[in-house]
Amino acid sequence: MTIKPPHPSRRSLLAGGFAAGASIALPRRARAVEMVDLLLVLSADVSRSVDAEKFKLQRDGYAAAIKDPRVVRLMSAGPHGKIAIALVEWSGSGAAATMVPWTSIAAQPQADEFAEKVTTAPRYFMDRTSISTGIDFSLAELSKAPFGAERRVIDVSGDGTHNAGRSVTLARDEAVQAGVTINGIAILSAVPLAFNPSHTHPPGGLLKYYEDNVIGGPGSFALAAEGFQDFGQAIVQKLIKEIAMPLTATTSGKA
Repeated sequence: MTIKPPHPSRRSLLAGGFAAGASIALPRRARAVEMVDLLLVLSADVSRSVDAEKFKLQRDGYAAAIKDPRVVRLMSAGPHGKIAIALVEWSGSGAAATMVPWTSIAAQPQADEFAEKVTTAPRYFMDRTSISTGIDFSLAELSKAPFGAERRVIDVSGDGTHNAGRSVTLARDEAVQAGVTINGIAILSAVPLAFNPSHTHPPGGLLKYYEDNVIGGPGSFALAAEGFQDFGQAIVQKLIKEIAMPLTATTSGKA
């Protein structure tokens, strides 16, 4: 099943009408956008190498991390007292969907509600691995966020290299050009895939692959999870780092 990103919302074209004459009423003042300290897209690989057991571990890991009290405290510690998160899942070229929509989180009840939605959402995909699709769809999701923030981050997680769709480095570079930081979490496998060992074990390792091809932007970084069993703790560590990281952090990834 392939779900394409919805078309961007049409924007009202006011300039021409306003220039036509003073008799046209002035447009109403635009509604103020709710500001948050961070817009964060959790962008998760659900390709066919992620079997049912791994998929559950990944979902449970995200849910546990989002409602971890240490993470929630950081979510509410910034100037605006909250961040906004959305969960996106992707696999092959063009196969991506928003599984949990944008939610602002300022306290434990909101985090718990988001975590519940993570664990109960259906699974849509089990295809190849198009990291570029994950980045492109997440970038579009950021453009539709009903919140404003100075920091925008795409948090890509996956257990293999890019093997479908357009260039992953091109997608990364375009997102970085748009002012977005991409962080990564490489989920390591003890045993290479029998039918495609280089997918999970590329030369230099999967973490290096993420560092060289996926992450980018101000303060970007990648971490490794030692298998899906370790994913939850790795995500906690990652969320703590990226939520607390100031906008002026030193760039460590590819720009």
